[in-house]
Amino acid sequence: MSKVICDITVSVDGYSAGHDQTEERPFGDDGGDGSGNRLHAWMFDTPDENRAEVDRMAAARAFIMGRNMFGPVRGAWDRPWNGWWGDDPPFHAPVFVLTHHAREPRSMDGGTTFHFVTDGITSALAQARAAAGGGDVAIQGGANTINQFLAAGLADELRLHVVPFTLGAGTRLFEGVPPLELEQVSSRSASLVTHVTYRVLSPR
Repeated sequence: MSKVICDITVSVDGYSAGHDQTEERPFGDDGGDGSGNRLHAWMFDTPDENRAEVDRMAAARAFIMGRNMFGPVRGAWDRPWNGWWGDDPPFHAPVFVLTHHAREPRSMDGGTTFHFVTDGITSALAQARAAAGGGDVAIQGGANTINQFLAAGLADELRLHVVPFTLGAGTRLFEGVPPLELEQVSSRSASLVTHVTYRVLSPR
């Protein structure tokens, strides 16, 4: 059965990005250079150790993300920004970007097409489910977008990649989300991260 999966990397205190995000520093002040290398070192520095989790992230048949995760452009689309990932993004599937400003779909190399959704998370999810054809839909972030899906009771599974440091401030997972009932499905520790999967049972 297809699932709606929220998948995100966070610090131990629950932050997915620091303050002061810019084009050069997409993850803001993360205690490193802001490129996200500190939060996501588990993915880039030790890929073999974490291959199963990386493969699971890419296994969805459609993806949803917030505009902040897509890029640094704010307001009207006044420049041809096509995402942080270059000409061949890693999704290789339809990606639905939440935004307040309409834009025509953008097809990229490797099978990724970005669709820009202006009428909210319920519409984005309906479109993603139709595009997934019975496969899983992954909510890839950022934390504000995942919080919306959790608060609305629209997520079936939560996958956290918890890195062993604290940020203290920034964009935080569970902000504004009512208490949730979760069931731990799996947990695995690696050298730079702990991977935990929860089934989302219901809001309490």
